[in-house]
Amino acid sequence: MKSKKVTRRSFLTTAAAGAAAIASANVVKPLENISSNIYEQRADKLAALGGEPVVKNKVWPKWPYVDEKIVESVAKTVRSGKWNRIDDGVNGAVPTFEKKYAQMLGVKGCVTTGSGTQALHTVVEAMGFGPGDEIITTPYTDMGTISAIISARALPVMVDLDKESFQLDPAEVAKKVNKNTVAIIPVHMMGQPCDLESIMEIAKKHNLRVIEDACQAHLAEYQGKKLGSIGDAGCFSFQTSKTICCGEGGGISSNDEKLLDDCYTVMNHGTNKQGRSVTIGPKYRMNQLEASILMEQLNHAQEQFETRNRNAAYLTSKLKGFKGLVPQKLYKGTTKGSFYLYTMAYHKEHWNNVHRDVFLKAVAAEGIGLSPYIKNGLHREPWTENILARKEYKTMYSAQRLQQFKQDLYLPNCDWVCDNMVMLWASGPLLGTQKDMDDVINAIMKVYDNRDKLHLIS
Repeated sequence: MKSKKVTRRSFLTTAAAGAAAIASANVVKPLENISSNIYEQRADKLAALGGEPVVKNKVWPKWPYVDEKIVESVAKTVRSGKWNRIDDGVNGAVPTFEKKYAQMLGVKGCVTTGSGTQALHTVVEAMGFGPGDEIITTPYTDMGTISAIISARALPVMVDLDKESFQLDPAEVAKKVNKNTVAIIPVHMMGQPCDLESIMEIAKKHNLRVIEDACQAHLAEYQGKKLGSIGDAGCFSFQTSKTICCGEGGGISSNDEKLLDDCYTVMNHGTNKQGRSVTIGPKYRMNQLEASILMEQLNHAQEQFETRNRNAAYLTSKLKGFKGLVPQKLYKGTTKGSFYLYTMAYHKEHWNNVHRDVFLKAVAAEGIGLSPYIKNGLHREPWTENILARKEYKTMYSAQRLQQFKQDLYLPNCDWVCDNMVMLWASGPLLGTQKDMDDVINAIMKVYDNRDKLHLIS
């Protein structure tokens, strides 16, 4: 009898008919559940080499989210002529948003700013940190985290990452604490909680302040608490790409009422709520137009948050056991993540050792846009040489300390993460359907089926 050839597509269709756990006929099971010989037999030709793509003209849910209520809210503010937060007193859009956002986070208060970077800098200044002080943080973050520290002329001390979570490693944090250390700024990268339990223990042991950089982590939960409510303060960004956004904008959350008052004063060019100019401070006020957008965004934020978590969990379940792309590790105690990004580590040894960029090109040809994230850790950016050459840093820090700062810029785990990170931007795409998630998985697995052909892609 002539044997019947089995293709990946026909196998999946047949298997799906008898497996209730598969949501649709073309959905790929986790790798370990599929006979290995299926991945050795012929598969559809890669689109990058002239084959048909898995999906054509992929359209993801639009982001930022806009509806007529948002438009009307902004129009109402425009018509009022009260565009500055101080024009409308305690009942304006800005203070109203601050109260509502604080309630959502379960904290005593919130102070808004013009950006997440401004929020971080405001807290650093409000805590009284400056020249001579050292603040520990991660090199794998937006420059805004570092900017908040060096704007106060404190010294950023960067520590290496945990390669599986892509977050700063608490063991490395503990090694860097010295007599000049005043604070830790853990960054909840991609919207997932870092190992806050360990970080808070280190902070308690050494009497350090903890400023949560939660700029990507709106509404994420750790050990039953919202991020931004666990450290001394939390800082958020409402920039356009974030899961709650208004173009630009930032917020500070805390249960420390004195710290909140001090943050307000610093943010308000050194002028307190009683109208007295009492300290040094920039002008970082959020305006009413931004708050008008945010107020309406909050009406959908929780529902969108749940949808992203559901879709992220689905993607992770489909990648379970697959060694080629390993989703970001979530720490024990992570109830839900924000999923600003859905990230994975690319292990080229499982892709015939082709460079990550070749893999990304192949997946893009199949209709799914994945990408790298941070090209270089901040330990490899020119700002490090800039501060070492500055008079104020040479004055406030010894030559030996600055030399040690330079030597400590060897952070190999961060380099590895930068070189091997693969992400799906999640603010819009993770609001898609399960079919959209199936498209992502099927594109990845089709490329994996054809990994022996990847070297042909130019």
